[in-house]
Amino acid sequence: MIKAVVFDFDGLILDTETVWYECYKEVLADYEVELPLAIFAQIIGTHDAAFHQYMVEQLKGSDQIEAINAAASTLHKEKMAMIVVREGVKEFLEEAKELNLRIGLATSSSESWVMPFLKKYDLLKYFETIQTSDQVRKIKPDPELYIKAVEALGVKPEEAIAFEDSVNGSIAAKRAGMNCIIVPNPVTKDLEFQDFDARIETMGGQSLKKLLDEMVEKAGAKIE
Repeated sequence: MIKAVVFDFDGLILDTETVWYECYKEVLADYEVELPLAIFAQIIGTHDAAFHQYMVEQLKGSDQIEAINAAASTLHKEKMAMIVVREGVKEFLEEAKELNLRIGLATSSSESWVMPFLKKYDLLKYFETIQTSDQVRKIKPDPELYIKAVEALGVKPEEAIAFEDSVNGSIAAKRAGMNCIIVPNPVTKDLEFQDFDARIETMGGQSLKKLLDEMVEKAGAKIE
């Protein structure tokens, strides 16, 4: 029986990842550096070490990276002022409440990044636990965030479903022993997800109960 759902944040609830990609692509173009989506996609849901190394290689050093990060951050702040919650997110959260499912959030981002957005879009009220990078030693793809989330919700990993948009996130969820549904965004839609239980292109127009029932039907663990 499924008793809980745990949501990722960046890229799933708000598509901050596409915004970051667009910002860095625009800024790096001023330095005559191309940013392939495949390079940026490597850091989705985890540390940015691979992206940092790519910039060092392309720029022949790290002297300009601080200025690039600052410019991208300024541009990102401007674009984020206009961002909206992804389609179907609020409806899924409301339906999860109606189904008496426990609801959690597990993100590789910091609490200081996540909380203002949850408050701004009136989403904080839905989550019984919020696990951020501040509370763990290792972020995704390590399973610690999801392990702590299900423990806080008082359910077993196999009784919970993670909603993820990234490869690193899906790896973390499955390593934690959870079920995982992929909801990709424009940055992650063409990535090769290897271990997941279901995939939908959007939460919009979907029935959460029907989706979860279909996903676990083979195991005979219907949502009640």
